[in-house]
Amino acid sequence: MSAQSVPAEARPLVIAVDGPSGSGKSSVSREVARRLGLEYLDTGAMYRAATWSVLEAGVDLTDAPEVAQHVRDLDLTMGTDPSAPGVRVRDHDVAAAIRETAISTVVSKVATNLEVRAELLKRQRDLIQAARVGTHQGVVAEGRDITTVVAPDADVRILLTASEEARLARRAKELHGTADAASVEATRDQIVRRDSDDSTVSNFEVAADGVLHLDSSALDFEQTVDAVLAAITRIVTGTVTDLDDSDRTARAGAVS
Repeated sequence: MSAQSVPAEARPLVIAVDGPSGSGKSSVSREVARRLGLEYLDTGAMYRAATWSVLEAGVDLTDAPEVAQHVRDLDLTMGTDPSAPGVRVRDHDVAAAIRETAISTVVSKVATNLEVRAELLKRQRDLIQAARVGTHQGVVAEGRDITTVVAPDADVRILLTASEEARLARRAKELHGTADAASVEATRDQIVRRDSDDSTVSNFEVAADGVLHLDSSALDFEQTVDAVLAAITRIVTGTVTDLDDSDRTARAGAVS
């Protein structure tokens, strides 16, 4: 599926992808954006970058007002080219640093700060709007709350999930190169604990009305990308409309 396969009348096109940790939403969304010729926004990277900056500045993570003020003052630049998105805090390229375990283990402390969420929510909406009217006329935005809070009016909204077992195995392989028992256990905190923490301020496990639910547990990366692209085509061409609780998951299964 290429950019030309999206009907011209569908542009500008905003696609929102939500889901729990390890569901594949980041890598899949980035590839979908590349194939469709759209911009790509990783909102989770924004929280990671904020966390990196807070730690770098020596701000106490338990001081919620101080953390929030630091984030409000944050000089953050998000690259939206899916081939090389990039994340910069002031003049620092932090794309690699924000993926380190030291960030992953504490990012929820920043992400569950409601004032931080309000600030980054505004920035996310601004970035989505800029992409909507930009050269590429659209964006694939992924992360917590995208389908319900950040971009509830997106043209396509997808909740991408996978079983806990599948998500742990994927993240273990990504971080440790193997999905053996020891690697899976070493990864458990980043998946299970983080999702538990984030769920106190965000709902990313149950599809809201109008959100297509795609379970990728039995799909590999290419199959998941194909399923998402097929779902997008069906939605923008009107084949899938007005999903309700009874048919949302069934329709998602059908596209795979």
